[in-house]
Amino acid sequence: MTDGKHEVPDPVQLKQKVLSRWDNEGGASPQGPQEGSISGKTEPTDIPQLTNAELVQLRVRVIALENLVIALLAVAGDGQIKFALEMAAYVSPRPGFTHHPLTIHAAAHMIDLVERAGQLRPASGGERSPIHEAHADG
Repeated sequence: MTDGKHEVPDPVQLKQKVLSRWDNEGGASPQGPQEGSISGKTEPTDIPQLTNAELVQLRVRVIALENLVIALLAVAGDGQIKFALEMAAYVSPRPGFTHHPLTIHAAAHMIDLVERAGQLRPASGGERSPIHEAHADG
């Protein structure tokens, strides 16, 4: 039985718990790396190949999500920018782990997204971003 007080988790421990679900090739479920289905009972050969239209749709969605992430990072606080860069460093291969090319590329891409967002950030608190200026002129 609890005493009615909710214990606030330590942010460092919470972050570590969340990030511990990642293996060196991407996200992992509580049961381990994501391979096949969630239950692990589906063989990769049972999954139908994506059609060209589905691949195009996925690319469109990724582009949209990347642009949304850039927009959100452009207005994010310094702490959130720092956290995004820490995440990229965490995803990067660590000593003793396999240096998987996709992981290395993903970490570099995360840093690139933060840097692209930095170009849209106002130089000081009162200035407007280049996007706002472009919309104000047109």
